[in-house]
Amino acid sequence: MRKTLTAAAVVTAVLAGSAACGTVENLSAGQKLDQAFEKLGKERSLSFELDLDTDAASLKALDADAEPGEEMPDEIAEWLSEARFSFSVQSKKPLEDSGEKDFTGMAIKVSGADGAALFEYRLVGDDFYLRVDAEALGKMSGSPMPPVDELPDEAEAFKKVLSGEWIKMSAKEMEDVRGTLTGEGGPDEPSAEPTLDAGTQKKLVKALRGVIAREVDFKTSGGSDGTEHITATAPFRTLLTELFDELGPLAKQLPPGAEMPTAKDFKGAPNSKVKADFTLKNGELEEVSIDLAKLAETAKVKKLALVLRVGEGTKAVAPAGATEVSVEELMDAFFGGIAEEGFEEEFVDGLDEGFEE
Repeated sequence: MRKTLTAAAVVTAVLAGSAACGTVENLSAGQKLDQAFEKLGKERSLSFELDLDTDAASLKALDADAEPGEEMPDEIAEWLSEARFSFSVQSKKPLEDSGEKDFTGMAIKVSGADGAALFEYRLVGDDFYLRVDAEALGKMSGSPMPPVDELPDEAEAFKKVLSGEWIKMSAKEMEDVRGTLTGEGGPDEPSAEPTLDAGTQKKLVKALRGVIAREVDFKTSGGSDGTEHITATAPFRTLLTELFDELGPLAKQLPPGAEMPTAKDFKGAPNSKVKADFTLKNGELEEVSIDLAKLAETAKVKKLALVLRVGEGTKAVAPAGATEVSVEELMDAFFGGIAEEGFEEEFVDGLDEGFEE
């Protein structure tokens, strides 16, 4: 399953970035996609919702080769088939021109079919807020979380988390702690983000467009209400192999750590044709759906698509009643009180299993 979803991410990036290239028909469709993505970049707020168009049986089939005892639990398969991953962002500038300091709000929510949040995170100004439905996560993973009334007094901050309450922390403090743990971003050591020079960017775009022109077929269909569908289809292994063959000569110009895969790495990948459907309304992107069923390693998977919906950003607001805690306080509560009571391993195992699935 993880291989299939990783492939989905690659296909999304390639097909979404394939605008404005190819034959006359491809050029027309590509230009429309190009303009739609440009409009997104000029917005100051956007929201995205991601989900899988599938069912629990198909997800279980993807995990058919799992070792005995490591199969995906029925509860997780059922939840994933109905889950929604929502993301919203707001900025003082158009998103295409925004840097980290320009974002004024952000919200992430992972929820089930009933809309109840399993995990929720909000960034509002200089503070962030989060809450977790620990009980639901424990049931889903098969590893119940420690009872709140059995935790020591030293774990008061973590009791709030396990009770499903909102907690509030300083974003700057969290960044400082992260820098301390990773050894990055000290006061005299600003973390530099690797960038591509303009010349290399042009070469990358030219290489991408050349491969897309040869391998991707575009089809368009429209409706009377301003809705238009653009379908991009390409053989998966051929597309990736040719793309990275073209990018190979540019490897030395890419940022450190950006290792380039080779044709050998894609040898076992399926070469089935992958299809991405883009829905535009009055020239604006509304939805992207990528059919992944043909990439699955089992013929039993009949329905599997990754769906991304785009909308206007919802302003992130500070939740009422949030308890303010320091990062140090939360870490002390976890590694002190919980560990001393012997709950640490059980809790971590439950989190790991739940989020990994």
